[in-house]
Amino acid sequence: MMEEEEFELAEDLESILHLTPEVQLAIEQVFPSQDPLDRADFNAVEYINTLFPTEQSLANIDDVVNKIRLKIRRLDDNIRTVVRGQTNVGQDGRQALEEAQIAIQQLFGKIKDIKDKAEKSEQMVKEITRDIKQLDHAKRHLTTSITTLNHLHMLAGGVDSLEAMTRKRQYGEVANLLQGVVNVLEHFHKYMGITQIRQLSERVKAAQSELGTQILADFEEAFPSQGSKRTGGPSNVLRDACLVANVLDPRIKQEIIKKFIRQHLSEYLVLFQENQDVAWLDKIDRRYAWIKRQLVDYEEKYGRMFPEEWCMTERIAVEFCHITRVELAKVMRTRAKEIEVKLLLFAIQRTTNFEGLLAKRFTGSTLTDVPGKKRSESPLEPTNPFLEEEPGEDVDLAKPRKPKAPDNPFHGIVSKCFEPHLYVYIESQDKNLGELIDRFVADFRAQGPPKVGTEEGGAVLPSCADLFVYYKKCMVQCSQLSTGEPMIALTTIFQKFLREYAWKILSGNLPKSSSSSGGLTISSLLKEKEFSDASKFTVDELCLICSILSTAEYCLATTQQLEEKLKEKVDKVLVERINLTGEMDTFSTVISNSIQLIVQDLDSACDPALTAMSKMPWQSVEHVGDQSPYVTSIIMHIKQNVPIIRDNLASTRKYFTQFCIKFTNSFIPKFINHLFRCKPISMVGAEQLLLDTHSLKTVLLDLPSIGSQVLRKAPASYTKIVVKGMTRAEMILKVVMAPHEPPVVFVDNYIKLLADGNPETFQKILDMKGLKRSEQSSMLELFRQRLPTPPSGADGGPTLSFSGATPEQESSRIRKLEKLIKKRL
Repeated sequence: MMEEEEFELAEDLESILHLTPEVQLAIEQVFPSQDPLDRADFNAVEYINTLFPTEQSLANIDDVVNKIRLKIRRLDDNIRTVVRGQTNVGQDGRQALEEAQIAIQQLFGKIKDIKDKAEKSEQMVKEITRDIKQLDHAKRHLTTSITTLNHLHMLAGGVDSLEAMTRKRQYGEVANLLQGVVNVLEHFHKYMGITQIRQLSERVKAAQSELGTQILADFEEAFPSQGSKRTGGPSNVLRDACLVANVLDPRIKQEIIKKFIRQHLSEYLVLFQENQDVAWLDKIDRRYAWIKRQLVDYEEKYGRMFPEEWCMTERIAVEFCHITRVELAKVMRTRAKEIEVKLLLFAIQRTTNFEGLLAKRFTGSTLTDVPGKKRSESPLEPTNPFLEEEPGEDVDLAKPRKPKAPDNPFHGIVSKCFEPHLYVYIESQDKNLGELIDRFVADFRAQGPPKVGTEEGGAVLPSCADLFVYYKKCMVQCSQLSTGEPMIALTTIFQKFLREYAWKILSGNLPKSSSSSGGLTISSLLKEKEFSDASKFTVDELCLICSILSTAEYCLATTQQLEEKLKEKVDKVLVERINLTGEMDTFSTVISNSIQLIVQDLDSACDPALTAMSKMPWQSVEHVGDQSPYVTSIIMHIKQNVPIIRDNLASTRKYFTQFCIKFTNSFIPKFINHLFRCKPISMVGAEQLLLDTHSLKTVLLDLPSIGSQVLRKAPASYTKIVVKGMTRAEMILKVVMAPHEPPVVFVDNYIKLLADGNPETFQKILDMKGLKRSEQSSMLELFRQRLPTPPSGADGGPTLSFSGATPEQESSRIRKLEKLIKKRL
């Protein structure tokens, strides 16, 4: 019974003293111990086995038991002490809580006393400062009253003085006094309900009105609108009157300016009437010479009479420009049939030069009525970014240019009148460009295509650069004339002749493709001389095609830059109408046609050799030798044509890469189709064809650098195409070489090697092996049965996707053939 009770007590203790891993870890960190009895995973059996590892060690069992009992007694004493020490903790905590509550109550009472005292202090301060606030308000009201009375005194006295000075025309004193009176009157706007204040305001308005009328009369007397000569002139009275006009209604100032400028330019209207000989475009310089003299005369006589901020000199020049634009438009409408291109350009050039002179002299502030605008101290640079280049330089629209100078504010102020007549200029450029294209065609026919071995071979045609140089000149010239609809019309002309250049100079001079030669016998195809004559284009023709391709590429890039420059020159609202995409597509078409021509040329040169391959008796081949004559012929044509094409396309490397890719994409499928025509094929014949295929694969991989002293790695995209296509050809031959017995192994081998589920392809393989129709039928049925089922949701097409690795069942004969090929290579 005692043992059972002790066992139950141990289980209860274990359930009570079971601690979480986190608590156990914390205890181990606070009380680190190496004693096994302190471990959470203590095992009594292991501990006893540690104390008594052998039977001989049981002799000390009494000592061990005594030590453990002693340790138990010490633990009991420690537990007892700790328990007794915690007996009075609860009572001490309650006493501390009561003391804290008493302290809080005392603190709350003190805070309440302080708050009451603060409220009493605030009330006392309010009583003390009440009288001070009243005094402050009284002082502020008294100051306002004194200030208002002073202003009223000043206003009354100023109005009286103003009326007296107005009658005496003392404009110098009136200018200063009137501004002060107006400023003082602004303080009385809120007192306009008072009769006396309203009367003073009405007297000020009446004085202003009288001053305006009086000043206008003085100017009319000094500068009469009618009469041949000016009876008056500048005086101090008029100068002071202008100062007064600055303070008066702005309409007075505008009326003075308008009358003075009209009187100053009245002589111009008489001298350059529409019916006068000097009014025509050929004497347009006289107009601008006249205004220059008038501006100098004005500066000498009247420069100090008008305030500087009125910008009278600029206003006179601007009004002259407006009148000149109207008069020129009128005279050009009347004599439109007499306008010629040279005369029009002469007049426009002189006019734009005059507008540039105005931009250097004036700021253009009067154009937008922005007073006080400071003029730039340094003269404005030309606004045309193309003027930084000399006229004789080659065109390079992509060349970085200087930052664009500020716009000329006077641009078009006179020259705008020429825009309706710019059709003369546009028609002239249309005619000139047509003659230029015709001259290009005649020069090309006279000089002939670029010669082999010269710098011209494969280079850009000189006429291309000449065309764009002329385009640049026209664009710069037209942008100086107008940035509106004439630029759109010029762009249309550019588009027209870009297309004509592409058709007449580029596409029109591409060599014509002739029909492929035929009627060659097997014996003749085995002769290398017959193979060498199969190429259709001469070396000069290949150089011409490459030159046209390079020219088309240059035109494509330059046309894109031309479009960007046109968009920069034209008005923003017309930018969307500038579009040279169609012309760029035309040049892209020329490039594609050129590449296709040289691809077809080389491809057709290889056709007789492929035909010879398909007509050879492969069933009667007795041994595997070197590469066949047809392979030698294909390699010879490649070595003849590719270096010429590569050297002539050195400046357009990407298009040479396109040529290589297109040729490979054309040649490899054609080669595979001719492979299928080689039937029947013996085992030895298949080995010879496999050797030939490997030779062609090696040559095609080296095609981009063949015949070159500088070895350059072929592009990865090209290499991928060659490897994929020629590997399929090799797999076809490996399937042909494999034995067709047993049929299941043969069909599985075909599916793994070719990954082609098309029964027609399998039928061609069987034809190449020379099987009978009865055998082919059973093979085809087995082939359809062995085809793997496509996954659900996939297309049920014949193409499969398997790895092309050689299966384990491949015959030793195929492996032997691969070793033979490696040994020969």
